[in-house]
Amino acid sequence: MSDIRVAHRYALAAISVAEEMNIVDIVSKDFALVEKMFVDVRDFRIFMKSPVIHTEKKKTVLTNVLRGNVHDFTLKFILLLTSRGREAVLRDVCKEFYHLRDVRRGILNVTARATVTFTDEQRRQLIQQIEQVTKKTVHLNVELDASLQGGFTVQYEDTVWDASVRHQLEILRQRFVEGAI
Repeated sequence: MSDIRVAHRYALAAISVAEEMNIVDIVSKDFALVEKMFVDVRDFRIFMKSPVIHTEKKKTVLTNVLRGNVHDFTLKFILLLTSRGREAVLRDVCKEFYHLRDVRRGILNVTARATVTFTDEQRRQLIQQIEQVTKKTVHLNVELDASLQGGFTVQYEDTVWDASVRHQLEILRQRFVEGAI
């Protein structure tokens, strides 16, 4: 089974229990801490993915590091992943947990890429347009990308809006090649 499917199944189980216990926000913060450890601490990444380190040793270290820093449910969940040999997909489980949380709350995470930073008014208008189309609450993340040569792109789920100069030039070039202009 692929890591993505495994991560989805574990995240689904985690969010279901977290919802029953009314601790979704707490588990989200705990997963953010664990994900930050994956990003910031190289040794932690290597430790979690190492097939050489015995499962019981991993569980002991994880318990010592995480106890008192995360909710008991989160710790037990991570130890369960570890005992089943799935600790290497923990970061993917965290990401999938956030995705499931946002879907259940009607939140759409949107990434816009632009050559310059949007003004507050441009952000507001873009968010408003996407919310009208999707009927969801939009969280907008803007990334700077000089390769666009102007304009912007917007991506959410499987949808891409491309209003970049690079894209417009490509369309124009294609029309010239086809002899349409």
